[in-house]
Parts: sequence; structure tokens; C-alpha cells
Amino acid sequence: MGKALDERQILGINFYVGDVQGAIRRMSQGGLLVVPAAPALKDVAWNEEYREALISADMAIADSAFMVLVWNVLQRDLIHRLSGLKYLRALLLEEDVRHSGNTLWVMAGPASATKNLRWLESQGIEVPTKCVYEAPVYGDKIEDHELINRLNKLRPRHVIVTIGGGTQERLGLYLKQHLDYLPAVHCIGAAIAFLSGDQVKIPLWADRLYLGWLFRCLSSPRRYIPRYWSAPRLVPLIWRYRDQLPIQRSAEKIVPRAGEPASR
Repeated sequence: MGKALDERQILGINFYVGDVQGAIRRMSQGGLLVVPAAPALKDVAWNEEYREALISADMAIADSAFMVLVWNVLQRDLIHRLSGLKYLRALLLEEDVRHSGNTLWVMAGPASATKNLRWLESQGIEVPTKCVYEAPVYGDKIEDHELINRLNKLRPRHVIVTIGGGTQERLGLYLKQHLDYLPAVHCIGAAIAFLSGDQVKIPLWADRLYLGWLFRCLSSPRRYIPRYWSAPRLVPLIWRYRDQLPIQRSAEKIVPRAGEPASR
């Protein structure tokens, strides 16, 4: 009762579960968008900075196929996944985003920037050099005065962050809190890498069938299998807390109540 059809509160985070055009319309007003993946989302009970970024975001889209499946089974719900890849594809069709100088890209490094910019150019999107920022390696505390100064000077309408999950959300919140204006900050992580070839390319059919994780694991088993192996630890969190924000813990270990499934 009173619950918006395109929203669900999962683990205390307000997830948008509507269609992609609805998400783009909302973000056109500015704000912070995050795309939490299950391997990072499992840390919401103990990673204070990541937790704050997720609950402070203006929009979180339900990109995690694993989270969506677990939620639908436990809650007998029928929410649909909106992947970061699908969101980015639709976003890059928007004239406002494609217009030169309207979007600043935060890239993971020079190699990623080269591949991503080459792909964007092939799609008819010209990105001026001043609108490309190669992110440094951020520590536990995010602080980047150079990026803040550049954004305040250029004032692009959109900032697209393509660095790793768990860090990009914290950077997005840092930008939201420290900029003197409010652009749309889209933390879409590896989504562009799936298109540009910076990571394994994920076909549309595989994304629709929730198989993006499998393509990543097959492309680099040592890198991705341990990451996705940890994702089932999200199950006891959703089982226990459902729509509530988990109690903050000082350690990663989750201790379930009696009768609840144990984390593995």
C-alpha cells in the first residue's frame, strides 16, 4: 500500500525497478545513479563508506540478476532486472549526452580510455580531451580536488564514471557532496567495457538472460570466479533484513539468527 510500482526497498536501498526510459527521465534532473552488483552489495552491512553511498544515491537500479532472483523468490515478487549495460546503451542514444562537451567521462586508466574513446567515436560520439579524466587509484578515503575543479570549471550536464564497483559509488557520492552544482552522475562501471572490448563483449541476448557474469568468468577465471563465488553471501542478508538496512557490523562475517541459512 502506497508503494510505487517502479520502486522496491531492498536492504534499506531504494531500488528503481521500472523501465530504462523512466530511469533516464529521472536522471535528467541531475543526481547520483548507482548500479550495485551482488559481489559488492554483500558488503553493505560492514563497508561504511559504500553503504553511505548507496543509501545517499538518488537512484539505484536493480542490475544484479542474483539479487533480483533472490528477492523474487523470498518475497514472491516479480520485479525485473535493469542492467547497467542496458541503461548505458539507452543513455548514449540521448542527444543531451552525445553533444560534445555535455558529458565528462571518468576512465579507469589510459588503456581503458583509449579503447572506450575509440568505441564512442565509432558510435558518432566525439569526446573532447578536456572531458576525459583518468582516475587515480583511490584509497579508503575518496579525495580528488583535481576532478572537482575540472567539473566546477567545465560544468558538464553528465558525468559517467567507469571505474570499479565499490569505489565508483563512493566517488559518485564525493562528487555529489563537493561540487558546487548538481550534474547527473552515472556510476555505470564496466558497462562500457563490455561494448568497447576493454573487457569481454557481452551480447544483448546474454545480458537479457542474466548471463553476463558467465561471460566474464570464462574470459578471466582467476579474476572473476573468486569475485562471483562470494555473491551467495548476499542470500542471508536478504533473508534476514528484506527491506531493512542491515545492522552495521565491524567485520565482514554475517551471523544469521536461529533457523536462517548460514553464509558460505
